[in-house]
Amino acid sequence: QVQLMESGGGLVQAGGSLRLSCAASGRAFRSYAMGWFRRAPGKEREFVAAISWGGSSTYYADSVKGRFTASRDNAKNTLSLQMTSLKPEDTAVYYCAADSRRPKFPLTSWDEYDYWGQGTQVTVSS
Repeated sequence: QVQLMESGGGLVQAGGSLRLSCAASGRAFRSYAMGWFRRAPGKEREFVAAISWGGSSTYYADSVKGRFTASRDNAKNTLSLQMTSLKPEDTAVYYCAADSRRPKFPLTSWDEYDYWGQGTQVTVSS
């Protein structure tokens, strides 16, 4: 089992950058495929990015491709999401998620992940 906690959210102007972090506690962080999702007000939870167990492979939603970069440090049990060129439509609560059961990549559906953080708010002003 793994516990996840996001940090790094905040208020930023359009065009700005933010870096989100997800700290994982528990065993064998490297055995978890990790993902980022977001939920905007009044909308469904949306896939943002996925990163493989070792971090060598990443996959992004079209809406963030070229602007967001996911990375992980298995030695420090951390997952990161570097967000640049932020837009007002990126405003949402961002969640990190983990899965250890499914031997495939990428996992892009929320119901493929077993563990979730509490979320961190990102607000982009125009």
